[in-house]
Amino acid sequence: MAAGEQVIRAPAQLGLLLKGVRRQQGLSQQELALKAGGTSQARLSQLELQPGRFTMERLLLILAALDLELVVRPRQSGNEPAEW
Repeated sequence: MAAGEQVIRAPAQLGLLLKGVRRQQGLSQQELALKAGGTSQARLSQLELQPGRFTMERLLLILAALDLELVVRPRQSGNEPAEW
């Protein structure tokens, strides 16, 4: 895994990661919502608390606003096998 990468295997982990990155960047939920192109602060709060309820489109907008990207790859050896 490259420096700065995070492995996400559960929705709650995604919410915590997004919240952490947002805070590291010094953004409020409102600021990130505006930067993400019309996402409301309430919806962003929902994403941080219950990320499993968001659309992929909305998630990708939030990731882009945080200068993050989604990478899908097989799991590294030693971890649970990928279910492809």
